[in-house]
Amino acid sequence: MPDRPGPDDNVSAVPTVLAEDGVLLREGLVGLLERFGFPVAAAVGDAEALVEAVAEHRPGLVVTDIRMPPGHSDEGLRTAVHLRRAEPGLAVVALSQYVELSYASELLDSGDGTGVGYLLKQRVGDVREFASVLRRVVQGGTFVDPEVVRQLLRRSSDPLERLTGREREVLALMAQGHSNGAIARKLVVSDAAVGKHVGNILAKLDLPPDEDVHRRVQAVLAHLRAEAG
Repeated sequence: MPDRPGPDDNVSAVPTVLAEDGVLLREGLVGLLERFGFPVAAAVGDAEALVEAVAEHRPGLVVTDIRMPPGHSDEGLRTAVHLRRAEPGLAVVALSQYVELSYASELLDSGDGTGVGYLLKQRVGDVREFASVLRRVVQGGTFVDPEVVRQLLRRSSDPLERLTGREREVLALMAQGHSNGAIARKLVVSDAAVGKHVGNILAKLDLPPDEDVHRRVQAVLAHLRAEAG
């Protein structure tokens, strides 16, 4: 039986502009977006049309492929960054076929650092997870694909080497925008234990503690991006 949104999945309808050059995938994404409360105001196939659609429809969310016509390089990313800089509050989820650390870094640096997601296309197949990411980003959260985080953490460089295995687990969940309480539930530990791990992580990465979850995540990601450089 296909997944269907439950009562807790409902969110206020968020007008969305979709940019994906593959016709079949674009049609499939339109169906998924509308099914989970993101009515598609426009679905386009290239970067120029994306800019025009955003200007016309003023959406609350943009979902875009990174590689698009005419060059099939990084046109979607460049356009997303441009849109975010012009309107920092615009929520953007970028879809990528492969892990591109530099692309993830550039997108996360755009706008005010909130309401942004970088997701591998293979994750779209898990429709509930995809919908959860969209909701998180629209609500001002940050999402970085777990595979991106894993590749960053595999890099051998100080001060990441200072982190314990458990601290790396906590850091990976922080990068996905989870609160301390959510991390505690996922790891089946107490909130206090997670708080201690977070404090240790920030101290080891020479980052000041911050009570705001999204600013804290951005600070950690900024450091990881610098290390990935």
